[in-house]
Parts: sequence; structure tokens; C-alpha cells
Amino acid sequence: MAPRTPVVLGLVLLAAVAVATVHFWSVRPQAVRAPEPVAEEAAAPALPPDPLRSGARDQVPRPAAGGNGGNGSGQIVVDVSGKVHRPGVRRLPAGSRVADALEAAGGVRAGTDVTGLNRARVLVDGEQVAVGLPPGLPVTGTAGGTGVGSGSAGAAGGAGPSAPLSLNTATAEQLETLPGVGPVLAQHMIDYRTENNGFRSVDELRQVNGIGDRRFADLQPLVRP
Repeated sequence: MAPRTPVVLGLVLLAAVAVATVHFWSVRPQAVRAPEPVAEEAAAPALPPDPLRSGARDQVPRPAAGGNGGNGSGQIVVDVSGKVHRPGVRRLPAGSRVADALEAAGGVRAGTDVTGLNRARVLVDGEQVAVGLPPGLPVTGTAGGTGVGSGSAGAAGGAGPSAPLSLNTATAEQLETLPGVGPVLAQHMIDYRTENNGFRSVDELRQVNGIGDRRFADLQPLVRP
């Protein structure tokens, strides 16, 4: 044998042993871990509770009963009449006071005695605030209305009804004490009285410029021909 032959055979043998070792190492049995159990809650998709199956009572939220009272808008409607700059019906926020109603009507006219008027009083829906009524003059169509006249006549209710105001003899200042009558309307009434030789009936007020059905209804029980 040549001197190299044993060396070559040894190398071949070592290579065969290495290949066999790698082969057996790669096919050796390995420990396999069993899969972890999946929680039932996690496996199942999240579903909303069924009140019919669970037996729960009324789990569906319902609107609260009640809500805003009155007209549901948080407002009240009041009628401001008498000696204010802009008499008429006014819409105000709920909880408003008499002072707010007077301000919405343009304020009280100069020279009007408001001594007996409680301007801090809270208003109610449908109320009439009459400013500048003469003593004892009734306020019609009110719900807790307040009349304000001269001196002690400012308190609501007064001392009882006085005689109706005469349309044929009243001065402009006296006519202006009527609810909703200002200087312009009082002058219209005097002009009509002059042009037609006086009022023959209270119904003739309907023919005066500026007096509609609503204002006539307010004035009718307070005046006479």
C-alpha cells in the first residue's frame, strides 16, 4: 500500500462517521408539548347579554319620565300692559321676574308710580302685569296679575272695582291709565270722540285706530260711553 492510503481511508471513515452522527441527531425523537387549553370565554365571541335568557328585568335604558313642564320650551308667556313703552305679550325664560317683564316691554314710562310693584316677584306662565292702573281698577284676564297705580293703589287687587272710565269725558291722561293705552292710542280715542260727537257705545272702540279684538276685550269692562 502506498503511504497515503491509510490517511485517505481514515479521512473517509471520519467523514462517514460525521455524516452518520448528523443524520441520527436530526431524526432523534423530540419532546412535544401538548397545546394549552383555550379558555371557553376567550374562544367564544363576545355577545350582548340576552335579557330574555338571563332573566334580567328591563336592561334596556328608557327615557326618564316627566321632563320640562308647561310648554316644554323653558319659556313663559306674560302680558305686560299699562304705562310701559311697548305693551303686549312677551316670551321670557322660565323663572323671570317682574323686572324682566318690564324691561322686555321697554321699561316703565316716566312719572309712573311703581311704589307698590314687587319687581323681584317670580312670574308664572299666562300672567298679566298691569302698570299704572288707577285705584281699584280691575285687571281682566290675569293669572296672579299685578296692577300698579298711584300711591297706595299699586298693590294688586286694590280696594275693589271703581266706576268704569267714561270715554266721552276722560282726559288723555286718564285714558292712558287703561291697560295697553299709551299717548298715541289715547289721542286716537279723543280724535274719534271729537269727529263722531262722542261714543254712543263701548263697541265703537273697535273703530278706533290701534284697537284690535284683544285690546278691546281688555278695555270693554273698564270703560263706558
